[in-house]
Amino acid sequence: MFDSLSDRLGSVFEKLRGRGALTELDVRAAMREVRIALLEADVALSVVKTFIDQATERAIGAEVIRSVTPGQQVVKIVNDALVELLGGGADGGGADEFGLKIDVTPPAVIMMVGLQGSGKTTTTGKLGKYLTEKHGKKVMLASLDVARPAAQEQLRVLGEQTGVATLPIIAGQQPVAIAERARQAARLQGFDVVLLDTAGRLNVDTALMAEMAAIAGATKPDEILLVVDALTGQDAVNVASAFKAEVALTGVILTRMDGDSRGGAALSMRAITERPIKFAGTGEKLDALEAFDPQRVAGRILGMGDIVGLVERAAANFEEAEAEKLAAKLAKGQFDMEDLRSQLRQMQNMGGLGALAGMLPGMGAAKKAMADGKVDDKVLGRMEAVICAMTPKERAKPEILTAKRKIRIAKGSGTTVQDVNKVIKMQMDMATAMKKLRKMGGMKGMAAMMAKMGGGGGGLGGLGGLLGGGGMPPGFDKFTKR
Repeated sequence: MFDSLSDRLGSVFEKLRGRGALTELDVRAAMREVRIALLEADVALSVVKTFIDQATERAIGAEVIRSVTPGQQVVKIVNDALVELLGGGADGGGADEFGLKIDVTPPAVIMMVGLQGSGKTTTTGKLGKYLTEKHGKKVMLASLDVARPAAQEQLRVLGEQTGVATLPIIAGQQPVAIAERARQAARLQGFDVVLLDTAGRLNVDTALMAEMAAIAGATKPDEILLVVDALTGQDAVNVASAFKAEVALTGVILTRMDGDSRGGAALSMRAITERPIKFAGTGEKLDALEAFDPQRVAGRILGMGDIVGLVERAAANFEEAEAEKLAAKLAKGQFDMEDLRSQLRQMQNMGGLGALAGMLPGMGAAKKAMADGKVDDKVLGRMEAVICAMTPKERAKPEILTAKRKIRIAKGSGTTVQDVNKVIKMQMDMATAMKKLRKMGGMKGMAAMMAKMGGGGGGLGGLGGLLGGGGMPPGFDKFTKR
């Protein structure tokens, strides 16, 4: 979502980093460019003005002007200001570690509100899955939307797909009565949380707000979460402000944060509504919901990546037996086609090249190459298809792959001999890298080298020579979009 803003800010700060000393005029000129970048990203004017004034005041202080690395100091100040803008450091008001006030006498009632088309029902299913799988909560979903055709059935299907219980549908029952029945059923059946998916409207109107107030009065919700579509830009902020004026909102969930948008809604939402962004929808899959972390989002915007998020994704897709098997082979400096296939699947499970590039620091070049069509995110699937077309013996010993075998593999995988050669080349490069790694002292040597990583080398710093440079594992840059 923040790619264009990240690129603009990156170019501004790159100029500052190249200067040995900074004057007040240099800082003010850079802040003017930051201001333009934020306005172009559709951030609200009042928010931009406050942000720039605060950041400029800090940046022209003696701490920056006299600093050994003034450019880096300015970047840190802007990063800290972004974190504050996004809600970092704010008092959680008793919220638990994942942002929701549900440490109450069960069941905790979470009321989901928003306009039609914002993704509210899908987000309700996602949140139910999130609380069930990641935090061990027993959750019940209940649809209060009796106006939209099949809305209740949609939530029931989502419950089946996510393994989360749903309140049985009673035809003709009205929203307030459904809400009261859901709360009572959840209490009697020992549920920890009940999620109420309320009806939406095409716009904010008196009937919608009256219904919201009646449901809130009957159920006394512990959380009222507004679901808004981040792609609607400033309209999302206007909708949030309208709901806040009528309903006691406790937080916001931004959907479609993975979309091609300028990001202004996310940057303006916290400041305009004075309500925290608690979750962000990052894709269409039912597990594509993340707790909103201001520090990590600010890091992504400034091109610093999101290593914590990357580690979390890796842990979620971690298979201990496979990892131990691979570790044993790496200790011997070995890396065959089966190992490569395992790593490709791991990368696909973690969101593909695009998602990973967005979470690694300094990977702007790789992300831009993908956006320009120079690297196809479907390359992982094509590479795996090539490996699957090989026999077990060929995967274990790629050196036996003759021209005749390559033709057979290409036909079997629906690719070309050139693609087969690229996969073989990548495996050879990775095997060579593993041997180098072993000579450097294994993973301990790798850790020491990573500690020295810089901003160059195409985004991987000291790892550029080991993995072939260019910011991606060797071979990826050879696969062009078809």
